[in-house]
Amino acid sequence: MKPRMPRRTAKIRKTKNRMRWSASVTTDSTHPPPGLFNKSAAVVARTLASKKVSPKGPASGMRMLTFYINRAGHNLSEERRAELEKAKVLLSARIAREKSGDPALGAKPDCLDASPARHFCLRRMRLLGD
Repeated sequence: MKPRMPRRTAKIRKTKNRMRWSASVTTDSTHPPPGLFNKSAAVVARTLASKKVSPKGPASGMRMLTFYINRAGHNLSEERRAELEKAKVLLSARIAREKSGDPALGAKPDCLDASPARHFCLRRMRLLGD
């Protein structure tokens, strides 16, 4: 009589043939440049928050970053994962600043009209990289 295979092995064999849902995800909401996720946390956060990469706003960039971290799984080194988690913190802080609408906290200022503070606002936006 043949020995029975353990149930666990049968489950593993069954899942190997299935394609994971994340493999079929296609998105047009974010357009990260190649190699972006190998850069520093500040660069990743700034790039994902830009309108060029995330036309729908920084929250879309946050979703892309989370998706990348989850998709990479165990293949990410501890250092790389820590750097990307730091980028998530920076990006979430930027999202919170923009939601608050307070220009003093770094949100997009509403002074781009002919106000006297226009020069200050433009200079500040250049420094923030917006």
